[in-house]
Amino acid sequence: MTMSSPYDLGRRLTFAYVALIAGAVTIFALIHWLGARLGTPAPPVLKGAATAQAVPLMNTLVSMAMVLATATAVGCVVSRLGQPRVIGELLAGVLLGPSFFGGIMPHLATYLLPATVMPYIAMLAQLGVVLYMFQVGLQLDVELIRGRAHSAAFMSHASIIVPLVFGAALALFLYPRFSTNDVSFLAFGMFVGVAMAVAAFPVLARILNERGLSRTHIGAMALTCAAVDDVTAWLLLAVVVGLVRHANTADAVATLASTVLFIAVSFTLVRPLLRGLAGRVEARATPRAVLASALAGLLISAAATEWIGIHAVFGAFIFGAVIPRDSSLARSATQRLEGLTVLLLPAYFAFTGMRTEVGLVSGWMDWALCGVIICTATAGKLGGTFTAARLAGMERSSALRLGILLNTRGLMELVVLNIALELHVISPELFTMMVIMAVVTTMMTTPVLQWLDSRDASVNKMKCQPMPDACDLRRHEDSVPPATLVDVTSRNSLAR
Repeated sequence: MTMSSPYDLGRRLTFAYVALIAGAVTIFALIHWLGARLGTPAPPVLKGAATAQAVPLMNTLVSMAMVLATATAVGCVVSRLGQPRVIGELLAGVLLGPSFFGGIMPHLATYLLPATVMPYIAMLAQLGVVLYMFQVGLQLDVELIRGRAHSAAFMSHASIIVPLVFGAALALFLYPRFSTNDVSFLAFGMFVGVAMAVAAFPVLARILNERGLSRTHIGAMALTCAAVDDVTAWLLLAVVVGLVRHANTADAVATLASTVLFIAVSFTLVRPLLRGLAGRVEARATPRAVLASALAGLLISAAATEWIGIHAVFGAFIFGAVIPRDSSLARSATQRLEGLTVLLLPAYFAFTGMRTEVGLVSGWMDWALCGVIICTATAGKLGGTFTAARLAGMERSSALRLGILLNTRGLMELVVLNIALELHVISPELFTMMVIMAVVTTMMTTPVLQWLDSRDASVNKMKCQPMPDACDLRRHEDSVPPATLVDVTSRNSLAR
């Protein structure tokens, strides 16, 4: 790509950004107009709630031990194959669920993982993901976003808007098949779009660290775009959850306004208080009490967003983001919570896997539709990022790598899908297909990057092949007659 002045580049990005927003709004309005006229079946009639049963502590402990041991073992296996550990933990849940263990040995599965224990495991899993999202917020480098705001904002928003529109368009086909008439198309389409657009900031950071790319330009840009993606996705998710949980527009607007107020209070009032707490930790004044106060604030923040009408993980993420990233309080909280997260977070992935019934995807039509979902998610995320990066002046190879990195999904995707399933916005069949999409797009990142590295190495090697002749030519320049030298140079030029 030819070099251009900063003024020309800024004007081009401004024009492209305006065109992106205007085009996305127009297309999404058309999609919503079409989707609102689609017919859907009535929701199934739910049976009466089961009576509460006392679950012995021993059953819960045995089930948690089995989940943790299986998730750890499978996670170690896949990590040796170059895949993120989260993939193994998710696959462990699939193995423990009805797709494998429950189908092969149902009696043993019922004894070791009884249905009465699942609500308790789900509660522990939710606590684990709340703590983990708090740590993700601690890792969010706001200064990194500010330092690259000129081009990163355009690329990150393109990597959100394009797959969001792709997902909403795909929802036109999915809505009559996997939803009911008590769910509006707007909520369904937005959930599918957010699931297509979300990126996996923690998994991406781990991949970049393992490949030694975290301190490179492409690694920093990928982390910046992923951070902006996640913040934008959480805001969109808050809006969609508010729309689903409140039937009328006034309640949804109130939820959105409360969410904006919560974010404003967190960054204008809570952040200075936390800076003071961080200073006390620096001065070593009762660090245990300060850390306990910070954790209490975390739980209050998570409870506040749950009360507002959005998910508790959103409050945990915001509370982690307002704590000074390089403070001793952030480092102490990360170290102290790491062991607890190791215990509880695998339960979340395994619980998601146990809710994933691969048997629901049966027949070539279902698997073909699953392939369409994977292709749509990849085309929207990778294609949108690649195009925006090229418009921002990035080289083709770097733009392609950035698109592949941002196409990585994982924890964020699973959180969105679990929320959608709990709110009955998507069906278990679509939930399974989307989980498969999250696994495939995450697993493809490392091998595709390795293939690109080997391809670029081969191209560079081919480009350097004529160099030995030039070196030999310079080495023997004094001993070669001028006429011969001209002949050799001509032949080398023709060979090139």
